[in-house]
Amino acid sequence: MPSLIWKWFIEHTHPTQAHMFGVERYIYNGQTPFQSVEIVDTDFFGRCLIVDGKIQSAQLDEYIYHEALIHPAMVMHPVPRKVMVIGGGEGAVLREILKHPSVERLLMVDIDSEVVELCKQYLPEWSRGAFDNPKVETCYMDARKYLEQNEDKWDIIFIDLTEPLDDSPSYLLFTKEFYQLVTQRIKNGGSIALQAGNLNPRLFECHGAIYNTLKLVFKNVDSYGAFIPSYDSRWGFIHASQESSAPKFTPLMIDECLKERNINDLRFYDGLTHLHIFTLTKDMRELRSSEKRIIEDNNPLFTY
Repeated sequence: MPSLIWKWFIEHTHPTQAHMFGVERYIYNGQTPFQSVEIVDTDFFGRCLIVDGKIQSAQLDEYIYHEALIHPAMVMHPVPRKVMVIGGGEGAVLREILKHPSVERLLMVDIDSEVVELCKQYLPEWSRGAFDNPKVETCYMDARKYLEQNEDKWDIIFIDLTEPLDDSPSYLLFTKEFYQLVTQRIKNGGSIALQAGNLNPRLFECHGAIYNTLKLVFKNVDSYGAFIPSYDSRWGFIHASQESSAPKFTPLMIDECLKERNINDLRFYDGLTHLHIFTLTKDMRELRSSEKRIIEDNNPLFTY
């Protein structure tokens, strides 16, 4: 088709770099009290959720992001019963967590109820009814305040936030002080997993700084990554725990756990994938070692 018939969405990741895709139709375009939200249909990626000008989720490949974020931590925990999600408004993280039969309580804390309702309305295939599951609770408030005010402890806490832009509500959820609070809300043997920025060598500062900051409060901190086509990059994640460590888990151990839990519908994650995603290339390991920044409340990190 001639390119002139398309409207183009352009996402800038740097003042001199961007990626773009053609928009077939705008489904929704608005502003919540916290962030701008767009939901669009595209020819290449299908339906997409865009928050503050950054693509968050695409119909074509959201399973890669959400399986990568959720299943390593869930499999590395022997019996995850109480799970908390910070962010995760689309509901896809809930969908993946609920595949593990041991889960008894699943709490999602998201500051923006409007985004959640928009996702329920326009992206129902992301959550696939997860919000209606009796194990699921939702709470709409700042997650840091929630953790300060509630002393419940969790087997796993997932942190699925937008990037720390200078005008976003999430930037104080990437700091040393926040992670120190999180450690107080994790049970013995528990862990956290979070999205941790772009692994593009020119954009690596965010991931390296999050890794360094987590190393101050967790004994075991493991970087990993997965290529997300709609992000046009390999995206970074981190698993952190005082006890468990990803390299200790072999492909056979991962596959046996998934089989025992009767999880047989994953499209991305399995034992070999676990080995692959937790293996950073030499240049990534060197970049991570060279990054010295620590993120603090009085010295927050902002991405472009």
